[in-house]
Amino acid sequence: MSQGLMFLFLKPRAERPPIDQIILRLQKSIGSIPGITAVLTPQPVLQISVGATSQTQGQYAYTISGIVPQDVYDVANQLLKKLQQFKGFASVRSDYYHDTPNLRIDINRDRAATYGVSTSAIQSLMRNAYSQNYVYLIKEPDDQYQVILEVKDKDRAHPGDLDDLYVRSSTSGNFSASGSGGGTIATTTGSMTNLVPLRVVTSTKEVIGPQAVNHLNQFTSVTFNFNLLPNVAIGDATKYIEDAFAQIHPNYPTVQGIFQGETLVFQQLFRSLPLLLLAAIFVMYVILGILYESYVHPFTVLFPAIVPAVVGGLATLYLFHSVLSLYSVIGLFLLLGIVKKNGIMVVDFALQRIDEGWDLRSAIHEASMERFRPIMMTTLAALMGAIPIALGFGQDAASRRPLGLVIVGGLIFSQLITLFVTPVIYLWLEWFQEHVLDKVPFLRSAHYHDEAGPGREQLRPEPAGVH
Repeated sequence: MSQGLMFLFLKPRAERPPIDQIILRLQKSIGSIPGITAVLTPQPVLQISVGATSQTQGQYAYTISGIVPQDVYDVANQLLKKLQQFKGFASVRSDYYHDTPNLRIDINRDRAATYGVSTSAIQSLMRNAYSQNYVYLIKEPDDQYQVILEVKDKDRAHPGDLDDLYVRSSTSGNFSASGSGGGTIATTTGSMTNLVPLRVVTSTKEVIGPQAVNHLNQFTSVTFNFNLLPNVAIGDATKYIEDAFAQIHPNYPTVQGIFQGETLVFQQLFRSLPLLLLAAIFVMYVILGILYESYVHPFTVLFPAIVPAVVGGLATLYLFHSVLSLYSVIGLFLLLGIVKKNGIMVVDFALQRIDEGWDLRSAIHEASMERFRPIMMTTLAALMGAIPIALGFGQDAASRRPLGLVIVGGLIFSQLITLFVTPVIYLWLEWFQEHVLDKVPFLRSAHYHDEAGPGREQLRPEPAGVH
């Protein structure tokens, strides 16, 4: 089968329809040509190419493999029909082409054993004759060259050319030669190596079969490559494929399926996403705990900021009908680092006032009023930087837009909640610290004051006004 690769350079964004519409239009036009299978894929800024897939075959891939080749091919035919029924695929194809002329070579093992020819010797002969495998590497100071052992093109064009191949057989015995008079002339006895014609120990048959026998982990495999339509989530596509394969699998228990390439990366990413979020929050908790020398103050900083930010970011994606992509996950982790500074500003200022002798309520009220302007300035700075990404400015803005939506939505929602919730949570946790944790010396806060000490309930200065 012949293949070709073509690059299309589009006009500026203002002079053309969206790239998704162009792909759909070209896909329908090219797909109407008999004998041609086209895969149209926009080149992303963030490209992941691993496993058994490449961008020229399709952005995503699913591979089935098994011990019995015919079972794998039967499952491939049934699964392809089911995948073509899914309306979210822009294109779907497989690397299994079963109508290609093949020449099957069968080894007569009994006859090969009689002539002292091993199966590995026959396989080595075929590999050296047809696989274009290099047998030696010549290295020079300025370059290196591969020595390729193969049969000439004119001597391997027809099935009958196999009759000219000889396989080596190790035997020992007497050398003999027939003289011109018909007599036999005995010669030296010793070990010798004979060349046996390949046609003596093998048989050939022309059949119709697959164009190539692909393997995954040494098992026969078939790979399905597919692209998604706009606004179709990869999670919906993977679930459909898994359900379709589950319907076929009971009849072929030896066949297994696994996602490859970018799909596998997404599966692993989203499977480990909760653990990654918890690990990031735990690291922030440890750092803040060391900074404030307290077990509860990190909760005061993290809880009022992170929970509304995550909820707001995901809700924004849902409202704008965007998908949770790799860019969205990056934006989510970036959002965690941005929003926690609001709580840090308030709590840090309140702790300074408490160390000066202020009571809790006055200290947190003063901190909220004094740090309101810096909090708004830093939040607006981050917000203004993310709005162009969320609005979709730029030639390749569609892929980056989820990142901007997560940041903008998370910042706005977290800002509205944090300013009002942080003081309340701070007072609750301080009460818990004083009445429970401070009773245990190991859990006592560094800002602990003896209840009989001066100033805790006596200093109640007027809260500062907004300047």
